[in-house]
Amino acid sequence: MSKKVKLILNPMADMGRASKTANTLRPIAQEFKGELTWSGTVYPGHAVELAKQAAEEGYDMVVALGGDGTVHEVMNGLMQVAENKRPAMGVVPIGSGNDFAYAIGITQKPDRALAHALQSENIQAIDIGLLTDEHGRKEFFDNTLGMGFDAVVTIRSHTLPILKGFLMYLAAVIQTIILNHSPARVQVETDSEKWENSLLMLTLCNGAREGGGFMLSPNSKNDDGKMEFVAVTNVSRLTMFRLVPEFMKGTHMRFKQVRMGEFKKLTLTSDRPLYIHADGEIFTSFGSNLRKVSFEILPKALRVVKG
Repeated sequence: MSKKVKLILNPMADMGRASKTANTLRPIAQEFKGELTWSGTVYPGHAVELAKQAAEEGYDMVVALGGDGTVHEVMNGLMQVAENKRPAMGVVPIGSGNDFAYAIGITQKPDRALAHALQSENIQAIDIGLLTDEHGRKEFFDNTLGMGFDAVVTIRSHTLPILKGFLMYLAAVIQTIILNHSPARVQVETDSEKWENSLLMLTLCNGAREGGGFMLSPNSKNDDGKMEFVAVTNVSRLTMFRLVPEFMKGTHMRFKQVRMGEFKKLTLTSDRPLYIHADGEIFTSFGSNLRKVSFEILPKALRVVKG
């Protein structure tokens, strides 16, 4: 029985270069023996709708062609349908960071990634994170979710169109250290501990890397039924600059100002509004008054084509 595959392309990924890249992939798509259709996104959130529709129409696989934002939307669309009707997800990394592709071992070469996805020889189930805010709004995430510092970095990175990839995130990090040094007093409760502290940043990690090259949680695996958190306490701007290369190398855990742990469920309450990104997509930004969120991990919730 031939497979039915939907390709969802974000033509604006990689600063608009994704559309040109996708054109070079058409010969590979044409060699596919099953049923294959293309869909392009035209507005934010469109990939969520397209992926959900593909699942409801009985597709066996949905392939996200874009960056982490495209993958995030496709994954959220698939997670809205019943597990027994949920297609597998493939990834062709043609975005800026491509951290999820890194986490599942997918090559950064788009032609090889598409050929590999269509062969579907290594499909495995991975864990997915679920955020629920105090108003009942929900969002799934597949790689990392950040609150505080790295959420502001994400917001700022979206305003740096001249740069791309890791350089874009590094420039946003420097801006954020200088302009947004504002810790929050938070209470954190997990399934194994409860603590309170003033934090500049708290990131939940289902994968090892974010921002195209920051190794926040080198030991994180997205198929082990748990998630890690990385917290940075209220340190000086100078110390934050000192920590940047440590985060790039994944050696930050040796600093006493960095707290790490693991969880299956986590609830956080803050004394000031929370800025949040999920897989690099902005969940709450400046002007938000959200102060309480909870998270849980959904083990083996989505089948993906791994490298």
